[in-house]
Amino acid sequence: MKFAAVAAALLPLASGAMFSKEEYDSGDVMAKMMEAKESAWARHKAAGHYDNKKWNGFSRKRSHKDVIKCDKGKAVAVKGDADQTYKCKNIDMYDFKTHEELGSDGGEGSGSWGWTYRGREFIAIGQTDGAAFAEVTKQGKLVYLGRLPCQSVPVIWREIKTMGDYLIVGSEAVNHGVQIFDMKKLLTVNPKRPVVFSTTSDITLWNELPVGRSHNVVVNEEKKYVVAVGAQPRNDSCASGLIFINMDDPKKPYTPGCAPQDGYVHDAQCIVYRGPHKKYYGRDICYGYNEDTLTIYDVTNKEGPQAASIISRTPYTGASYTHQGWVLNPMWQTHLLLDDELDEGELDPDRTDPDSPAIDGFPVTYIFDITNLEKPVNTGYYKSKVRSVDHNQFVIDGLAYQSNYQAGLRVLDVSSIPWRPDGKGVEEIAYFDVYPGDDDLEGGGQAVWDAGTWSHYTFPSGFIVVNTIDRGAFVVKMNKFRWRGMGKRHLEAPPY
Repeated sequence: MKFAAVAAALLPLASGAMFSKEEYDSGDVMAKMMEAKESAWARHKAAGHYDNKKWNGFSRKRSHKDVIKCDKGKAVAVKGDADQTYKCKNIDMYDFKTHEELGSDGGEGSGSWGWTYRGREFIAIGQTDGAAFAEVTKQGKLVYLGRLPCQSVPVIWREIKTMGDYLIVGSEAVNHGVQIFDMKKLLTVNPKRPVVFSTTSDITLWNELPVGRSHNVVVNEEKKYVVAVGAQPRNDSCASGLIFINMDDPKKPYTPGCAPQDGYVHDAQCIVYRGPHKKYYGRDICYGYNEDTLTIYDVTNKEGPQAASIISRTPYTGASYTHQGWVLNPMWQTHLLLDDELDEGELDPDRTDPDSPAIDGFPVTYIFDITNLEKPVNTGYYKSKVRSVDHNQFVIDGLAYQSNYQAGLRVLDVSSIPWRPDGKGVEEIAYFDVYPGDDDLEGGGQAVWDAGTWSHYTFPSGFIVVNTIDRGAFVVKMNKFRWRGMGKRHLEAPPY
């Protein structure tokens, strides 16, 4: 049985009603959440809150050597302008460009992903009307190179990954399909003449989806395959589950099969298993974030209409919309982090699970012990000290980088979790709040998704590009970090 609570502001259900399997499977939860988001964004846009022309030319007014230091908890981009004074901790600001400067015609920001080639760092920035390309220079400046337009109609939901040198772009737009773009085309672009790439001659289009829609795209770099998840409609034979895309020849992608066994998959991480559960060592595993459960698949077999198999389905207290997550360490795979996009009670406490640890609007990062893939256990959680909604997170070398909408980029030291799985050793060691407008509210913000950061990408150089819905893209970088307690060195060997 699928079960979760949701805010009345989002879903007009009877008081205290919990979602049934039918309500999830029909897509009502997802559809009404998308409607609520679109309504909020349209309202703000109509009121002029997304008119970011006032920020145009920001980078041109500053030297390429300029760094806006985080000083006494604030990064002052423009002196005397409260709307360009950002709360921060241990993170400096290096550059910023509006979505307009990044080639978008009135679009908002969504997913993003990076690509590194021989020391050069490039970012693909998802927007309503396509994906913008930019290079992050050694000085942390964002240099616009061009864009790949949307394949069909403009829709803000655009998710991006890379597989080797290829960019993979999915969208919720009907007839969009999955765009496959060779990023090496960017290497010779002259920034003085940005290129608008063709949606026919410059890409390979994979479109074996029923109506061309997918919510997200997932990549297994080691095994070199792509997965489309959250495809529509849900009553198709693949049931919006994992749809595998063979990329042996990126110019001739094809679908070997799909995994519909648990229905809709919102997001996933697919990696080769090297954890302590010997039965699955070396198997191809996908961790699925499936609206109200953590669902773990063995996807070693990708052939046929019932490919793969479910290892486990695990609910948890407070489950409302299981959104996204990441394995703590891909080499050992003993724990993972998970976020829930509807468990913040500030949206409407009367319609939220009263036992939800995030019911007061302060988002929670759930910790799962996955040493036994057949019986994952929610061992604890980390609770943010700033009211917001959590969205996307990725773990690198013991640090969890999180995009939390209006609370901005948050960085957690999660390296203690293998020894303190209750989460009490997790510490927020850095942040950059991209939305000053709600900083003075009680709790330091609002548990809403009206604006702020949708996604981010952390490069090997340490530069982080933060893509926001309402403003554009920031380039930031942590300025210091001292490992404490169970630090990074403890991740060099498995705790078993």
